[in-house]
Amino acid sequence: MPLKSMLLLLLPFASFAQKTVLPGNPDINTTRLKPGKSLFTIYYVKGDNWTKKGTYTNEITISGNELKFVADYKDENEKWFRKRTSIADAKTLSPVSYKSEGLKNSLDLNFGNTITGKYHYSNGDKDKQITLKPTGKFVDFNVSEILFTTLPLDVGYKAVVPEFYYGDSPDSVLSNYIVKDVKSYIQRSPKTGNHESWLVSVLEESSGAVYTYIIDKKDHRIWQREMPVGGGTTEICVNEELDYQPIESKFSKEENLKKLENGNSVIVGTAFARDHGRGVTVVNINRAQYAPKGTVVSILPNSAYLEEWKEVNKKIRKRKKLPEVPIDPNVAACIKKTTVYDDKGHFEFTSLMPGEYILFTSFGYTHRYSYQYYAGTSYLMHPSGAVLSSNDNYKSANAATGATAEIESKVTIRKDGDKVDVNLKDVR
Repeated sequence: MPLKSMLLLLLPFASFAQKTVLPGNPDINTTRLKPGKSLFTIYYVKGDNWTKKGTYTNEITISGNELKFVADYKDENEKWFRKRTSIADAKTLSPVSYKSEGLKNSLDLNFGNTITGKYHYSNGDKDKQITLKPTGKFVDFNVSEILFTTLPLDVGYKAVVPEFYYGDSPDSVLSNYIVKDVKSYIQRSPKTGNHESWLVSVLEESSGAVYTYIIDKKDHRIWQREMPVGGGTTEICVNEELDYQPIESKFSKEENLKKLENGNSVIVGTAFARDHGRGVTVVNINRAQYAPKGTVVSILPNSAYLEEWKEVNKKIRKRKKLPEVPIDPNVAACIKKTTVYDDKGHFEFTSLMPGEYILFTSFGYTHRYSYQYYAGTSYLMHPSGAVLSSNDNYKSANAATGATAEIESKVTIRKDGDKVDVNLKDVR
């Protein structure tokens, strides 16, 4: 068979493979969309240089037959923002309404056989009324990104998705997103390890830009989105995995602050270091090395959250596969500090409620000690030259070295009004 005839036979199959996906198409499976919020960090990447430009959140809410999708963009310095809110049918993704809000303007659209709305200018210019009659069915461009995650992605999957976009112009823009290629890919998450994913290439027909999405095969989340922004720079948006919660216990800033401020108990203590010499013969000349005057001593209410956080990170360090879980940033606000007020390492905390607390401090001191060292061997010799006996000889010397005491201790206040004495001791 001539090559031309073979190509003509293949053309219908090629056209069939690249289907058009409109709202309500069987390929759209909205059960894959999970209500909740996703946070993405936006980077501009050129060569090996990654520059953080801002963040955006995607939030999905489903109520009855209505799906609400909000994409909220903010730049790194919080001087610019753009919030886009779309309402669509929860099963078909047929558009209902769209709202865009920014510093200079806002846009409201209501979809139907006729699209109506207005363009509002923040500088006081007259609002622009909008009335449009679209020529076909489409998806709201803002929703198209999550629509890709509802598709039956597979190796070689192709589709055309008509999209509607309205800019600051008298005309609507009806164009297509074209899913050009889908391949298998392994996404490496610094928090949760490897994930089998799809690498999806999408052409935005109106601009000619090619977007690359990494979409999880199992939970259908978007791990990453890449798009060119010109000048050899690529915008890469990375999913920060807000749902990654390896610690089930929650930390309450309000409750922990109350424990530090609303009680009648006190803790009085002494912070010092004591040397016993581990593994060598050491006689410490200054046995108690007190924390110097002005040394900071900190107290933090202990909690189920802190205990679980320590245990989770202990397991992570042992396995050596994932980075440690960062501590809740609210913990820092619940650390109360005092200072040693004399040369004997004394400190005090007041207004504490009953409960368990963690005390911790760090200070430097001079570790002065004496030690014995091997100084050779003496021998008792026979006139014939034979060795009759031998003895190892040791001598003593004094030395000093800089040392740092790192002390952490748990203290329990059993009832309100108690006064608890504690020694914060670092034993070397």
